[in-house]
Amino acid sequence: MERRITDDLDKLKQVLPPHINRKLDELGRADDLLEVVLDLGRIPTARYITGEVSLSEHEVTRGELDAVVDGIGTFDADNRAGMERTLHRISAIRNRRHEVVGLTCRVGRAVYGTIDILQDLVESGQNILLLGPPGVGKTTILREAARVLADSKRVIIVDTSNEIGGDGDVPHPAVGRARRMQVSVPDRQHEVMIEAVENHNPEVIVIDEIGRELEATAARTIAERGVQLIGTAHGNALDNLLLNPTLSDLVGGIQAVTLSDEEARRRGTQKTVLERRAPPTFDVLVEIQTRDRMAIHEDVAAAVDAVLRERPLPIELRYRNESGEVLIEQQMPEVRTIAERNTRSSSANGERQSARNGKEGRRRSDAYERSPPSVTARRNARPPKIAAASRWSCTLTAWRGIACSRRRAVCTCRSRWSMSRGRSI
Repeated sequence: MERRITDDLDKLKQVLPPHINRKLDELGRADDLLEVVLDLGRIPTARYITGEVSLSEHEVTRGELDAVVDGIGTFDADNRAGMERTLHRISAIRNRRHEVVGLTCRVGRAVYGTIDILQDLVESGQNILLLGPPGVGKTTILREAARVLADSKRVIIVDTSNEIGGDGDVPHPAVGRARRMQVSVPDRQHEVMIEAVENHNPEVIVIDEIGRELEATAARTIAERGVQLIGTAHGNALDNLLLNPTLSDLVGGIQAVTLSDEEARRRGTQKTVLERRAPPTFDVLVEIQTRDRMAIHEDVAAAVDAVLRERPLPIELRYRNESGEVLIEQQMPEVRTIAERNTRSSSANGERQSARNGKEGRRRSDAYERSPPSVTARRNARPPKIAAASRWSCTLTAWRGIACSRRRAVCTCRSRWSMSRGRSI
């Protein structure tokens, strides 16, 4: 399939200051341009795929920001605006008086022919979740999937920020025959999702940026009604969704389950384990690593179960080579369990707390040198009471009257846990 790009970059340049447009023309690289950033009192920059480039030696003034704001559409409740019949998105940063002090002008592109790497999955009728960090191309793939499916199915796009179909009442030609429902307020996205199913008889629902718990619940409701669901969410990998309390329901969610003694011995695990709570909303998970490289979990339920049992399944890696051919490989993911991720987070928090305590100690020492306490104050000072330390230990070590040597969530004896009190280790 031939790739064709439509970006309408000239329309975006019409609202930018002239000296910034001249610098963009000098740099060229229009196909690699991602965003133009304008912050009050700072040098304007352009963000490309390879990094940021300064566009001027002069700082952005209030008049330049106001001129750009006057040339674009009205900002919605989520501080996003667009331009009529384009895919560009302008996001505002406001101060406490609700005045615009910064703009992020993202270049919207309709890239035709990018769905070939996922076309077999999109046309299979399964529910697909596109996962990736901001700016990696999730919306571009979602828009192309809606256009391709609209040729043979009834497709409804729930467009919260007008990123898929562009700003204005008439959708951008890049969505093809798909119909578009706009959302007046971002908090109503879940209501519009249900409304689309109940009122317009769709076969496919396309949603961008599922980020709230109500939206995740609405997505599950749509999936249970026999409508194909294609959506996007922010994250890097499957582990991110499992640890995200808001979006974990998209892949089934996790819960702690207590096993019987016999089942625990059979599995060779503790009595309390993590298991998937419900069937996942999405059947297929696509981790978008780069624009031309994706990791695919074709069976989300099996993938989640394998991760929770610390036996991850191989994933399918799809990528384009230099000639544009799509290659498929099998790859074993990194073995990184939920407990290890929590341990790493706890250690990082501990390091940050230690650093804060060190700074506080240095501040107290400096204050002591500047104004040492009097002799009476030092004599009347009393050491603070130290409460008995609480620590986790297993019932076996508590019964023997000794302290557990491993102060963490997993005990070597695999017995039940109890809280004991005594001297700190």
